[in-house]
Amino acid sequence: MNNSRTGHKRGQFGFSLIELMIVVAIVAIISAFAYPSYQRYVIKAKRSVAQNALLQVADRQQQFFMDNKRFAADLTDLGFGANPYVVGDDGAPTVATDTEAVYSLSLSNVAATTWTVTAAPLHGQLSRDTYCGSLSITQAGTKGKTGASDDCW
Repeated sequence: MNNSRTGHKRGQFGFSLIELMIVVAIVAIISAFAYPSYQRYVIKAKRSVAQNALLQVADRQQQFFMDNKRFAADLTDLGFGANPYVVGDDGAPTVATDTEAVYSLSLSNVAATTWTVTAAPLHGQLSRDTYCGSLSITQAGTKGKTGASDDCW
């Protein structure tokens, strides 16, 4: 008996160009839907950094009022390192020139019984978060925004 493999077609290994192009097209279609959703998630995550910082200022203002019978006119009076107070995308204090800086917080409308703190977006967040823009909160707990969206807080 002859066990030689001559005359038999050897098995093909690998992918054809058509199969590869189909996979590339499927990945492109999935990416077209996934990337914008991911971008919205990143914007909201950075916005939550501002929301947390604003609420922290509000808490400290209330404590300052209880101790001094007036509100603080400067963020440094509340224990923050600078006025305005700049936060990075991880919520840590930074400087406005840092590329990781996402919001700058400042006090305004400060009187004995009133204040407003505003978080203005910086750098990439400024151009990406046009739906909400700057976020603010007052001594009465009124939350505001400069953008057109109602889903900012």
